[in-house]
Amino acid sequence: MDSAEFIKAVDHIVAEKNISRETVFEAMELALATAYKKNFNALTNVRVDLNRTTGEIKVFSVLTVVENLEDEEIVTEELTEDVKDGEEVEKVDPKSIVKITLEEARKKVPNIKVGETIEEEVTPKDFGRVAAATAKQVIMQKIREAERASIMEEFEGKQDELVVGIASREDALNYYIDLGRTHGILPKKEIIPGETIVMGNSLKVYISKVENTTKGPKVLLSRTHYGFVKRLLELEIPELHDGHVVLYGIAREAGNRSKVAVYSENKKIDAVGSCIGERGERIERILKELNGEKIDLIEYDKDPATFIKNALSPARDISVYITDEKHKEAIVVAEGENLSLAIGRKGQNVRLATKLTHYNINIKTPEEMESAGVSIKVKGDE
Repeated sequence: MDSAEFIKAVDHIVAEKNISRETVFEAMELALATAYKKNFNALTNVRVDLNRTTGEIKVFSVLTVVENLEDEEIVTEELTEDVKDGEEVEKVDPKSIVKITLEEARKKVPNIKVGETIEEEVTPKDFGRVAAATAKQVIMQKIREAERASIMEEFEGKQDELVVGIASREDALNYYIDLGRTHGILPKKEIIPGETIVMGNSLKVYISKVENTTKGPKVLLSRTHYGFVKRLLELEIPELHDGHVVLYGIAREAGNRSKVAVYSENKKIDAVGSCIGERGERIERILKELNGEKIDLIEYDKDPATFIKNALSPARDISVYITDEKHKEAIVVAEGENLSLAIGRKGQNVRLATKLTHYNINIKTPEEMESAGVSIKVKGDE
């Protein structure tokens, strides 16, 4: 391969792998330096210069300037004549290939000082042939590393974000989603209960974690994470994206129900209404993506008793008592239909309200309160 073809091949790799052209050249220079030391002189310090335009390769020996070679603690050995690949290698003095005296160095660079370095070109005539064969594997490895680093950087920046991919294959435990430059892993336990993932179809997924492994970046995906609901809401509701409506928190049991608390600092804005949209269009698009999972939109309130009451929706006519604000304990008194609604099926409603408000909510009937002789000490009581 001549120099022009070499540069053309590099440009092809850069375009195909979507990596930095300079990264590829730097990787090749390191590989060529390794090839030179392996095939010509393992004892020398070298720098390889690869012309980015012409493809010309030059090898430079890097020598450290010293006062006197004899004073240096260099392991000496007899000059030997090696044979590599059937070719004789020139005899070398191990001292002379890493050091140069100040006297000799100043013949080339008059103002150079002890401790500085000087370079001499040592490019072998047949270096192109030997280097190409020796460096190929190293170069490809460097390219793979650069590609992995580039992918890692891209997807680290997308962690906690919503992306669209195509379901490409599956095994017993996972679906593999084509995200363009790599495949993300969507564990089957991370899909919404009851939904079917069809190979070849596109779907929205939440990037829950990005790990750098020896095999390359590992992108973990989810559709059950609460962040999936959060990003869907931000996607469909402009007021959330621009900050006019603030999302306080989400409590989710994927495939069944989520409770979402929102509020606005602007009293003229109906935070819950903004999320629902005209004729419910906004929330309907979100529910469709969630495979029918229900969403309770809750008005957040700074007053914990009011917030807990809102969070226990659809229950109404309930009394909330904050019994320990420091340890976040509350008692809710409800009866009849509202008792059942407050608790929810299999305790789901109160469970989600507890997660959303961060209060331990204990639901009681008036009769239970009376029979237990409980005297409620409400926040603010003396």
